[in-house]
Amino acid sequence: MALPAHFSARHCLKFASCWNRGASRARAVRFWDQTNRSSGRISWIGERSIPRRSCSTTREEMAAVSVQHLHDPDSISYLSQSSAIGIDEHLMGPLGFSVDQLMELAGLSVASAIAEVYSSLDHARVLLLCGPGNNGGDGLVAARHLHHFGYKPSIVYPKRTDKPLYHGLVTQLESLSVPFLSHEDLPSELSSGYDIVVDAMFGFSFKGVPRPPFDKLVQLLTRTPNVVSVDVPSGWHVEEGDVNGLGLNPDMLVSLTAPKLCAKMFKGPHHFLGGRFVPPAVVNKFNLKLPPYPGTSQCVRIGRTPHVDVAALRENYVGSVLLENQVNSDPIQQFKEWFEDAVAAGLPEPNAMTLATADAEGRPSARMVLLKGYDARGFVWYTNYDSRKANELNSNPNASLVFFWDRLHRQVRVEGDVSPVSREESDDYFHSRPRESQIGALVSSQSAVISGRHILDESYEQLVAKYADRSLAIPRPEHWGGFRLAPRAIEFWQGRESRLHDRIRFTRLANSSEWKIERLSP
Repeated sequence: MALPAHFSARHCLKFASCWNRGASRARAVRFWDQTNRSSGRISWIGERSIPRRSCSTTREEMAAVSVQHLHDPDSISYLSQSSAIGIDEHLMGPLGFSVDQLMELAGLSVASAIAEVYSSLDHARVLLLCGPGNNGGDGLVAARHLHHFGYKPSIVYPKRTDKPLYHGLVTQLESLSVPFLSHEDLPSELSSGYDIVVDAMFGFSFKGVPRPPFDKLVQLLTRTPNVVSVDVPSGWHVEEGDVNGLGLNPDMLVSLTAPKLCAKMFKGPHHFLGGRFVPPAVVNKFNLKLPPYPGTSQCVRIGRTPHVDVAALRENYVGSVLLENQVNSDPIQQFKEWFEDAVAAGLPEPNAMTLATADAEGRPSARMVLLKGYDARGFVWYTNYDSRKANELNSNPNASLVFFWDRLHRQVRVEGDVSPVSREESDDYFHSRPRESQIGALVSSQSAVISGRHILDESYEQLVAKYADRSLAIPRPEHWGGFRLAPRAIEFWQGRESRLHDRIRFTRLANSSEWKIERLSP
């Protein structure tokens, strides 16, 4: 279904909230809580409630809203030149936005979109070609953000705008030692010196054909890979595309506020929209249909996703090393250091781990669960004792865990024996959960076949009514509780260049609390 005209950024966030946790569920955030609980030895990773927001939209409807714009270009608005001008005038008129505010938000959107596709590790060298107008200003702002994102931007700015705003942008970049280059000094093949080239020369108000020196710059772009155009590819007609036959076909287009009509002619693999600043008054006045933005992102991919060559997907791991003389002699303390690094890096759900089990015949299965505590005794998670994983653990208590922290190029593998935690530990954790999650544990007969989603929703609403008196404690069901994996072996893996990764394995010595430390070949 298409987003209605009144679907504002606030609505997007509200629906996204419901989508992330399910309709009529409270959202939760993770926090690191080192308060001693129960035995005084477990470090808990708990949950705390955020005020509940009711949402009548189902998960299925939210899924349709979230992905429809990737498959149906007509599910979002495309602007004519007059509409784009009218929106800018409305933003900077009755709505009180200033040019510098909009430029800052636009440049941040462009830099964010580039970071979504091109890693600063492999595509650090960025050349920004900036024109004399607002589009060029967007490029200057993007250069500043790219610098702070870890890229190495260089700028060609042939026709500088003589206004305080633009003087300030140049001064900011010069203070960061970002180089400004002459267009005459550029190589004949830009790809020889740059990994990405940002086309920020002309925007939606441009008409005619580019004049010197921009005509030559556009020609350079026609034979350059990894070109990113800001809002409108330079030299294109804002509504009709490349009517002059210049041949510029960028690999990425970052539309701003809403895509322009010419974006329907864009054939590159990466089309993003930046414009999370669009207020409801503009959405309503101009009858805009805009996609929801994920999380806190300043950009959202629109248009069809590119064809992916799975065999060509690879990441070049550079950065940290893991040497024997650097690791803690206690693997639990080493895990604590790495886990806290993952939390500090802002990784989503750093306590997510793959739990691999096998049945009595050795047939394996795996799923993601959340770590809820760890100490010298092992790693703890909670689940339904009637679930498939619990039944497999009861018949075969050998299991393994894998943590993967992609941005840090790290993983931890843990192997060991599994046993249930004490009733007291299960009680303590159950009653620390948000009330809605406690009710969810009562509702779900995990892994059992049910006839439809309505079974869960109806049971949930009945229990919400039953426990409406929040002074009434919700009992922990007997079929719900924790498991602990006592580690026999823990391996720490650090990604390195050329696939020559560091692998350090700790193996517990028999009948001992001591560990043997070994390096494994990658």
